[in-house]
Amino acid sequence: MDQDTMARLQQAGLDYSQLQHLRQPPTVTGDFAADAAAHRAHWAALDAMETRLDGSDGEAVDALHRHGDDSREDFLDRHAATLYDTLTDGRGRFVRAEQLVTDAARAVPGLVPGTAALAEDAGRKLADKRGVERHQGRLFAKILALPEAGAHLCHAMLLPRAESAEALARFRRDGRLDLGRARLERKGAAAHVIMSHPDNLNAEDDTTIPPLETAVDVVLMDPDVAIGVLRGDRVNHPKHAGRHLFSSGINLTGLYWGNVSYMFYLVRDLGLVNKMFRGIARPDRDPSEVGGGSTEKLWVAGVEGFAIGGGCQLLLVMDYVIAEQGAYLTLPARKEGIIPGMANLRLPRLVGDKVARQAILNDRRIECDSPEGRMVCDEIVPAGDVGAALDRVVDGLATSGVVSAAGNRRALRMSAEPIDLFRQYAAVYAREQAYCHLSPALVSNLERFWQANRRAVH
Repeated sequence: MDQDTMARLQQAGLDYSQLQHLRQPPTVTGDFAADAAAHRAHWAALDAMETRLDGSDGEAVDALHRHGDDSREDFLDRHAATLYDTLTDGRGRFVRAEQLVTDAARAVPGLVPGTAALAEDAGRKLADKRGVERHQGRLFAKILALPEAGAHLCHAMLLPRAESAEALARFRRDGRLDLGRARLERKGAAAHVIMSHPDNLNAEDDTTIPPLETAVDVVLMDPDVAIGVLRGDRVNHPKHAGRHLFSSGINLTGLYWGNVSYMFYLVRDLGLVNKMFRGIARPDRDPSEVGGGSTEKLWVAGVEGFAIGGGCQLLLVMDYVIAEQGAYLTLPARKEGIIPGMANLRLPRLVGDKVARQAILNDRRIECDSPEGRMVCDEIVPAGDVGAALDRVVDGLATSGVVSAAGNRRALRMSAEPIDLFRQYAAVYAREQAYCHLSPALVSNLERFWQANRRAVH
């Protein structure tokens, strides 16, 4: 740390013993246990300094953050693989991302925030958060960048959720399943997954992902289901009351008020969305395209009204998309200030690089019934006819046979997005999204374009 910054920190109230931690930061020796102990003490000292400053000097706090970020980066550059092997018993045990980050906080305190630090930060609106979640992004970026550890984590996130076996039993018994934010209904050879957040235009947040992923698990696990159907529920908004709408994307009001966690992004895209794209894995089989050890099925979506942000991202992994006349797609990443999931990887394949850049970087709206929209949507039907069209398409797919569907999906992915390419993209996404999620620009965008500061959380 340079002398000017050290002088500023001293002026801000830090004493000589505290500043010594900045003058002589721990070096990475290669001994995991020794390095973990030395860095744990160092990060604890940095936290104590930040508490001492208590936000009185923003630039001084930022300097501490940069110093802590650099030391965590150095530690993970050397020890990410060892840490992952420690947490997974040498990759002999699959651990989902949510549990992995909790275990990492216990194994190396200070590397990522623990339960108490996250709980404290969760009570703050986005603009007031301490930013500790950025350390989670760094951890996952480093792990996903490692070919073996990253592939193992991707495999873990493709396994069924712990609650899915019991949900499958209920669905097979009753032919329907109500998980709150998601419902599942059997219709012939298909299972209809209904995204249900009616007070928020079927927006996504931390409350929607677990039930929706469980519903997807059930579709993929049920041997009597050949096709999955994805549709939005009827909503309560005065402008659209009683209408089916597909999805308005991430819950921007909840995001502004601090109710959407960083882990939402990773769990959603490594778990929920990737399962629709690649199928569900087995612990004893390689789920890659070459290994073929996954169970996957065709997915059909019905779009009513709009598919905004995350809603549009879901369409990029569908096998067939039906949209009503007048429906539209947007990826308002510029107005939101975040990365739109895996859309940067997938949208250019469908609409071309130029249109994808216009949509992601310049908020271009794509009408479903347009040349570009028809590169995402397979069929446009009159408003009000989406339900009947879904039944017709599903019946046609089922009666013509879907035996080759999984093989053809794998073959198509092999040339476009094999799982190793996905892993590398996810490493970049994990890092960049952490900084976007905690950026002052995101807060400003939410106030400017969404007026989130004037909206109540539902």
